[in-house]
Amino acid sequence: MKEQPQSFPCYNPNINNEAVAENQTIDFFLSKRNQTKNMENQLELPKEGVTVGAKAIIETLLAAGVNRIFGYPGGTVIPFYDALYEYKGKMTHILTRHEQGAVHAAEGFARATGKVGVCVATSGPGATNLVTGIADAMMDSVPVVCITGQVPNHLLGSDAFQETDFVSITIPITKWNCRVKDARQLPEIIAKAIHIATTGRPGPVVIDVPRNVQVESFNWDEVSVEVPSYNPVRDASNDDILQAAGLINAAKRPLILCGHGVLICDAEKELIELAEMASIPVAVTFMGISAIPTEHPLYAGMIGMHGNYAPNYLTNKSDLIIAVGMRFSDRVTGDTKRYAKNAKIIHIELDSSEINKNVSRTFGIVSDAKRVLKRLLPLVKKLDRAAWLAEFKSRKQLEDEKIIKKAIKSSGSSISMSEAVYEISKQVDGDAIVVTDVGQQQMMTARYFSFKDPKTFISSGGLGTMGFGLPAAIGAKMACPEKRVITFLGDGGFQMTMQELGTILQENLDVKIVILNNEYLGMVRQWQELFFKKRYSFVGMKNPDFVAIAKAYGMNAQRVVGRGDLKGAVSKMLSSEGAYLLEIVVDKTQNVFPMIPGGAAIDEMILQDNEEK
Repeated sequence: MKEQPQSFPCYNPNINNEAVAENQTIDFFLSKRNQTKNMENQLELPKEGVTVGAKAIIETLLAAGVNRIFGYPGGTVIPFYDALYEYKGKMTHILTRHEQGAVHAAEGFARATGKVGVCVATSGPGATNLVTGIADAMMDSVPVVCITGQVPNHLLGSDAFQETDFVSITIPITKWNCRVKDARQLPEIIAKAIHIATTGRPGPVVIDVPRNVQVESFNWDEVSVEVPSYNPVRDASNDDILQAAGLINAAKRPLILCGHGVLICDAEKELIELAEMASIPVAVTFMGISAIPTEHPLYAGMIGMHGNYAPNYLTNKSDLIIAVGMRFSDRVTGDTKRYAKNAKIIHIELDSSEINKNVSRTFGIVSDAKRVLKRLLPLVKKLDRAAWLAEFKSRKQLEDEKIIKKAIKSSGSSISMSEAVYEISKQVDGDAIVVTDVGQQQMMTARYFSFKDPKTFISSGGLGTMGFGLPAAIGAKMACPEKRVITFLGDGGFQMTMQELGTILQENLDVKIVILNNEYLGMVRQWQELFFKKRYSFVGMKNPDFVAIAKAYGMNAQRVVGRGDLKGAVSKMLSSEGAYLLEIVVDKTQNVFPMIPGGAAIDEMILQDNEEK
């Protein structure tokens, strides 16, 4: 009788296991993923022969369609990197300049493709440098698998060099994590990790692999790879669908709120069809941007703290909110006690824990957004809601006059951040994947860039991670080399991960980098101005010569100060081959409006400077 591998400790605090009933072989698992994900480089796992743990990791990744990984080598993952040496041409490894860059790049890859992103780091500081990106992926439901090295099993608990209990550290910020005890477990654990990361509500998974496990030998015929049939996606009942359709048909002033879940489920087409059929305006959350084209006649704008006036104000006038794939975060709702008091709420959400979590009074449908919308379409009546749509048009015109026209054509001496974004958007005309960092430039991009295609806006939403933009743009470009990738960065966020210019240099990536430089931590400065009596505490930035830094990394670069040079500089950047850094010196004191102050209701917006509401 063959010796069975030891059981492995797996802590799983966040997965709904109601559907885990039977086991699936890896062949079944892989064939199913091939049907739904169009995976590349399908390889069967070896049927026999001797291998080592490190090679088993790579073989399983390849078999699951993963042929690009981001990482940084170190002592406890040297065996993995030694094995990787033999897979040139099969597995592409992108050497980032910091482990945080690796995990954010994996996020960018996953966000641009909908497939899993994979990164690798060594133990101790290498692993802990991944924590910010793992938390970011958890908050934004991004499928990422992080493989970390660990000290040998016999040294665990001895405070060995570069030992940290990374499994315990990441319990609250992962969908699942596991430390491997035996090399024979690796194929099953890696396959399971990818399955869990990408199934249901996506999220990050951590696999901690001790060094001795990476060098252990085993025969492939000793391995039995079984992946539990974790499948939390439910089908809504007929009664739920009929009740939702009845509420939609009876509503006089319905509003669709489109979240990131629509993009995750590839439900953009069905969402637009529903809106067009029933003449319902569509507002997007920050993470839902690009699910519906910006120029679509039913696009009402972005909702939330820095969202558009019409959807924010009219949320509290609506009699029905149809929330699809979103979680009613505090940035969307404002004061929940005064949120949508006149509305019934249909909440279509894959994760049952989100129903009635932040906003009560909801009729919840726990299922995949695409499935629900498809079933609703035949039941929804074609209605004329011209008067309701006219209210959105009127409020949009008010915002145009008070804010937008002034913002995109500033009369001041300095270039405004908004007009810089708008100029780039005009010249790009929707043909780009746009990645942002976090701060004022992030909100300006969300407001003033025009999107045509789904999955073309990538940013850190729930965690709000400065430093995200540059490495995430690298991941997006590696995922979609044929597409133009532009990243908007502030001078503060850029300096948190600007070492990743080295990755762009080494990989010869055509990424267009736009730094909107106001010499401030702009969003913090805005809060200090508006709510802390202009007590500007440690927000001024004395910056280096960004153009010189870019040129030191072998890329073309330009600095723009005058408005008259902006259009030509943008054109030059977009037409240039290879990476390009464009630093645009912008107005130091421009604020992002509208703005809902913390604790205010969603319709209590500051529209412009020196205005209370």
